[in-house]
Amino acid sequence: MTEPSAQPPTAQRIEEIARSATAELDSLENLEAVDQWRISYLGRRGTLTTVLRALSSLDVDERRTIGALANEAKNTLEDRLEQRVRHINEAALTRSASQNRLDVTLPGRPSKAGRLHPTTQIVREICSAFVAMGFGVVEGPEVEWEHYNFEMLNIPKGHPARDMWNTLWVDYEDPSGEQAMLLRTHTSPMQARVMESREPPIRVVVPGKCYRYEATDATHEWHFYQVEGLAVGEGITFADLKGTLYEFAHRLFGEERQIRFRCDYFPFVEPGVDMSIDCFACQGQGGGCRICRDSGWIEILGAGMVHPKVLEKVGYDKDRYTGFAFGMGPERIAMLKYGIDDIRHFYANDLRFLRQF
Repeated sequence: MTEPSAQPPTAQRIEEIARSATAELDSLENLEAVDQWRISYLGRRGTLTTVLRALSSLDVDERRTIGALANEAKNTLEDRLEQRVRHINEAALTRSASQNRLDVTLPGRPSKAGRLHPTTQIVREICSAFVAMGFGVVEGPEVEWEHYNFEMLNIPKGHPARDMWNTLWVDYEDPSGEQAMLLRTHTSPMQARVMESREPPIRVVVPGKCYRYEATDATHEWHFYQVEGLAVGEGITFADLKGTLYEFAHRLFGEERQIRFRCDYFPFVEPGVDMSIDCFACQGQGGGCRICRDSGWIEILGAGMVHPKVLEKVGYDKDRYTGFAFGMGPERIAMLKYGIDDIRHFYANDLRFLRQF
């Protein structure tokens, strides 16, 4: 960079500044240095600007001649500046394109694979356990008729058992005026649908989502999954039910897990039982445990022998055929299997929770 001069401007001086500035500009390779060059020569206090300000010290004729040379030098340097900036930008673009050039022959970058939701994982594991015992897997509608959700399961209108399900009704008017539509409260309607469409023997499990209008807590949700099971044939007994469920529990939780059966009531089975597994949180000891409510046990499914009236409603001979049915909540199974202490975690969409599975 040439320092400003206090001497009166001359043609020779202007040519020297222009020549020196041009040579310096051509050697610059980045925009930061170019900007410093601009300030040094063309800025308010730059070398060439200082020369232009000194024109007032010359007489009129000299001022006209030297001023024209100075303005020509300024215009030339500004043009060279613009060309240099363009050259540096184009060179940078060329380097970038060369460095980041796409090689279409390279294999594609693998996209990040997602993972199955823990509920989906446990539903598949449950179904696999029963498939290994000869059961098939079927699915059914989540929006169901009252006829299948209640009446075909020995729960007619006015039956007190309907109080067990807090139902979400669908705003739909049946043309006949006899049936209402609802979000199914359990997967049990598929018992009737399967038996209507098949002849015994039947061995199926039915995974699916259910809905109930109720408050949520550590072990209850208003929407949840169930896996329903049904077996119908000749000579099926309660011993077959117990053997099947014991085998299922041992396949899922291991041979050492404690299992308990107790009598319970479900309108579509007779007799009915609930099946519980010792609480994972307190190891079956109770002691103020909020998961098992101090009982030491967590109920995971209800079961029983298919009620003769249910068999009759689908046209089966109740004197010839018997069967058993069961229904379980996969989320509760997952809570036991993985030590999860709150069912609400499954639907909170918290990646910190979901990534553990």
